[in-house]
Amino acid sequence: MAPRLLLALALWAGYSPCSGREALPQPRVWCWAFRYPIAVDCFWTLPPAANSTRSTSFIATYRRGVAAHGESQPCLQPTPEATSCTIPDVHMFSMVPYMLNITVVHPWGISSSFVPFIPEHIIKPDPPEGVRLSLLHGQQLWVQWEPPKSWPFPEIFSLKYWIRYKRHGAARFRKVGPIEGTSFTLRTVRPRVKYCIQVAAQDFTDYGESSNWSLPATTSVTLGK
Repeated sequence: MAPRLLLALALWAGYSPCSGREALPQPRVWCWAFRYPIAVDCFWTLPPAANSTRSTSFIATYRRGVAAHGESQPCLQPTPEATSCTIPDVHMFSMVPYMLNITVVHPWGISSSFVPFIPEHIIKPDPPEGVRLSLLHGQQLWVQWEPPKSWPFPEIFSLKYWIRYKRHGAARFRKVGPIEGTSFTLRTVRPRVKYCIQVAAQDFTDYGESSNWSLPATTSVTLGK
């Protein structure tokens, strides 16, 4: 059944202004461009329902522009019950916003949430991968890492990085960056001390926000003199 016809039937079946039912739960929706510029990925959750045993499905659509008469396209879902979808058509560097519509088809009615966004404003790479440490002569520690595999074209759409590190047992991290490459030498580490180190990434042009911190890497042996 076509999504528009299904939505119309759900509206007709679920609307009852005198039923006295409580408002249907609305989905909480968020989107990230961690695969920029290939796609935008969107996710949603529902609050715990009073009757969670009854089936619920979703209709995910989007359009460019906030005008209601704009043509809608499907946001690609693996199944109607999935709580995620993908927008593969990313218009780069356009100030025309996307409008995502997630419609929840409950057995007793429907509810919807609308989320506007501009792809460049929601860029958030995944954390860097493969963080590894090497001891150098003197009080130096060489940190290396790889761009996240989900970032499609790191050689074209560059990333910049931050390092945070602390001694084992210390309460606070120290932060270094931005760093344009995928390695950095920490020169102020103390001898005979173990360190915990993480790396984060951000779009080189400052669009969006930085990634979460990578998995921690630790020195396998204490630094010598």
